Amino acid sequence: MSDPVPVLDRDAAEPPPAGPPAPAERRPGRWEVLLTPLAAHQAAVVRIGVALAWGGFLLREWPHRRVLYGDLSPWSSDLSRQLLADTHAFTVLGRSSDRWWFELVYHLAILASAALLLGWRTRASSVLFAVTAVSLQNRNILVGDGGDNVVHLMAIYLALTRCGLVWSLDARRRARRSPAGPAAGEQPGEVRAVLDALASMLHNCAMLVIAVQVVLIYSTAGWYKIQGSRWQDGTAVYYPLHLGYFSPWPALSGLLGAGLLTTVALSYGTVVAQVAFPFTLANRRLKNVLLALMMAEHAAIAVTLGLPFFSLAMIAADAVFLPTGALRRLERWAVGLLGLLGLAGPAGPAGPAGLVERPAEGSRPESG
Repeated sequence: MSDPVPVLDRDAAEPPPAGPPAPAERRPGRWEVLLTPLAAHQAAVVRIGVALAWGGFLLREWPHRRVLYGDLSPWSSDLSRQLLADTHAFTVLGRSSDRWWFELVYHLAILASAALLLGWRTRASSVLFAVTAVSLQNRNILVGDGGDNVVHLMAIYLALTRCGLVWSLDARRRARRSPAGPAAGEQPGEVRAVLDALASMLHNCAMLVIAVQVVLIYSTAGWYKIQGSRWQDGTAVYYPLHLGYFSPWPALSGLLGAGLLTTVALSYGTVVAQVAFPFTLANRRLKNVLLALMMAEHAAIAVTLGLPFFSLAMIAADAVFLPTGALRRLERWAVGLLGLLGLAGPAGPAGPAGLVERPAEGSRPESG
């Protein structure tokens, strides 16, 4: 009696389908990394913070806008033109002294701040934001608290970045777009790829410039403080705490400025943090700790000295050094919170709520 023929599984009996093997995952090359937008989350935080700082300032000063930058300003249009003739600074307000022109530029600046904050048409809104912000600030350079200089620089740099890749309405729109083909007005094929590569390279260079700018701000501030006698004897923090203009909470300012040990510690701590910050960039953990301390310091300045927009502008600039992992955890937490509140949109190719555009396949993750 012959042995029974074993019954085999049909799928197991059939040979595997012929075809080329699955390609192994390829790591991007050095030049491919340079042509891939890096630090997208950091760019988004800088965009949101700078737009919020400048837009908030314009809204707060809206009742006084004509005195600050308009036809009622003590710094008249004639004085402004004389200075601009020497400095060759850019401002569209120099083209006309009419009130309607000033009102148009001022309110366009508010609208540009709102559009950049939300990430709506960021390529156009970032350029409009830069033009209007620089124009208003150059109209009257005597107005500002130091934060205006940061906004001035960041506005120019942001116009060169792709700051709407994540956490923006642009990312949401791209996530919902049909993958069937390019949208109307987009360049197809190789032309689009070349333009994207050039824009990504420009973005990476602009983000590097922002990082270098922040390092220069802290380095120069720290080394100049070292040369000051008030910083050397540890009493520099004492004086602004006892000025009425910088004391929105007199009881808090008095409490901080009453103790000699407190003022000395704050004075020396500020100098040490600013001088040491550039040297901590070589150590990620140390950099993150000092970065958190400096952001906390700026938040304290906003409360104790009444400089919220200066502090917000500095915190936004500092955000270029935030670790990507922390920003992604914040993103997941925010999406989860919106889901609990029933405010999150449907999940899509870019994740819940469609607020994040995934990087292209094979791209390198952002550095933290």
